[in-house]
Amino acid sequence: MIKMQVIGNLGKDCVVNTVNGKNVINFTVAHTEKYKDSQGVNQERTIWVDCAYWTDRTALAPYLTKGKQVFAEGQPEVRSFTRQDGTAGASLSMRVRDIQLLGGRSENTVGGGSSYGNGASAGNTAAASVSSEADQIDDLPF
Repeated sequence: MIKMQVIGNLGKDCVVNTVNGKNVINFTVAHTEKYKDSQGVNQERTIWVDCAYWTDRTALAPYLTKGKQVFAEGQPEVRSFTRQDGTAGASLSMRVRDIQLLGGRSENTVGGGSSYGNGASAGNTAAASVSSEADQIDDLPF
């Protein structure tokens, strides 16, 4: 088995489709790498990964919006195609197994996030209960 992981921002809002009675959430993740070329000039390269998340957890879809930063893990697939001008092309796609929301440019919060996939689900409720418990400890006189 080959495993692929990508951290990046969503290029556009996700789309939920139903194929043969099963739900799939389709989205595209852009990962940008910065590097120096052989002349020492700073360069940027963006790799776009088309993602398909086959799941019944479509309640996640409203959170997968343009600019949102995500961590996605799954199995890579390379698709070859022929362009309209007759030249060959290829695209990188991933069949998502797990996804974690990391944040976005419009959010003011740092860290935190929610994880979805293979029965693992974590929300911010646990963090909220821990912080309220920590506030109570601060009231102790010693």
